[in-house]
Amino acid sequence: MYPFLSKSYKHAYPFKLCTTSYIYPDHIIPNVKMLAPYFDEIELLLFESNLDNLPTSQEINELALLAEQYDLSYNVHLPIDISLTDSDPILRSRSVNIIKRIFDLTYVLAPSTYTLHLPCGETSFDGDGLKIWQDFAAAGIEKLIATGIQSQAISIETLTYPFEWLEEIIKAFKLSVCIDIGHLLVNGFDAKKVFDKHSSNTSIIHLHGIENKRDHISLSKLPLEQMDQIVGILKRYYGVVSLEVFSFDNLSTSLTFLEKHWENHI
Repeated sequence: MYPFLSKSYKHAYPFKLCTTSYIYPDHIIPNVKMLAPYFDEIELLLFESNLDNLPTSQEINELALLAEQYDLSYNVHLPIDISLTDSDPILRSRSVNIIKRIFDLTYVLAPSTYTLHLPCGETSFDGDGLKIWQDFAAAGIEKLIATGIQSQAISIETLTYPFEWLEEIIKAFKLSVCIDIGHLLVNGFDAKKVFDKHSSNTSIIHLHGIENKRDHISLSKLPLEQMDQIVGILKRYYGVVSLEVFSFDNLSTSLTFLEKHWENHI
């Protein structure tokens, strides 16, 4: 028997509070059934591109019924084992096809956004390396939009590299942004600066704690001054905030920590 949360957080904040579809060690449907009474939205983790790992049409229909029953919405995290920035054009095309398949599969759920990683295999580039990578990214996004996907539906996530590398592409294609605050903090970037620059087209914020270079852990691991800065950002945000953790303990302690600091923040 899985543990239950102690209270509901539906409509508790000016933003939509969300968490992932992998809080309990089980499949998507059991997780959504357990979490739906407590959250405004669920982040559907479709991390693996293998077709056997994607929800079936029957499961998608069940998710739609759960959304209606519990006043719930969804967002989709696209696979992290594909890459629109790969140097191999065949792999880039395969990535476009997989993303399009997922869009078609989940369209009935009307997800608030589809979060996409644009991986960078290097921490720094020599010579023309950065420009080549950016060209791959732009070409991949162009192919994706050519399939009929609306550019605003795609939110590009902040990862391990400076987000400035993608700003021209985001602007040119009118893409949305996923600000992963944990990723920014663990890599030494200024979360407030990124939010100030991209708040107008940020569809979702990923929120989790960091400690000793580990991320996606409880918010309670954050120093108080960092949490104060985060709450200051959230006070100015009205989109979706996903507690992007993957266990009940990390979720439960994160909820308590967020609630306490939200109430104390002036």
